[in-house]
Amino acid sequence: MKLLRCIRFDESDTRVFPQAAEPGEWAVPGTFAFADADPDKLSRQQRQAFANGFLGLSSFGWSTLVTISSATDEDYRAAIEALAQHLWDYYDAPDLDAARAAAKDEIDYAVSLCEQPINTLMALTRFIEGDAIREQFRIVQPPGEKPHAKIWEIEPDA
Repeated sequence: MKLLRCIRFDESDTRVFPQAAEPGEWAVPGTFAFADADPDKLSRQQRQAFANGFLGLSSFGWSTLVTISSATDEDYRAAIEALAQHLWDYYDAPDLDAARAAAKDEIDYAVSLCEQPINTLMALTRFIEGDAIREQFRIVQPPGEKPHAKIWEIEPDA
């Protein structure tokens, strides 16, 4: 089985999001977090999370990039339980069973995005179209894989 895992190449996520996910956390797109949000009333950091963030399942912070990773059945079950508890605690799920069902749907959706090989980098763009929130996922080619436009340089932390 494959799941999405947060990855960080530099410290930018810690500056652009209200809370950054930690590298290595399991992740989901997390669009549900914006279902009732008014985009015009979001802070700059919340708008960045809306536009480009994957939701980490330990810190419930945001990550710009994820990588497709191998996962065990236990990892899958733990991801469901972590998200279910979060839905129960912060999103007023009617009960833990309902939260667990919604969490399973979100985790299964994330699993469905993992058709590419292990270690494939993915990014997300989220936007409003009419009355709906739309998502677009793209594969990010690391330097040296194919000709590309350079989008980042890796700098050591000072």
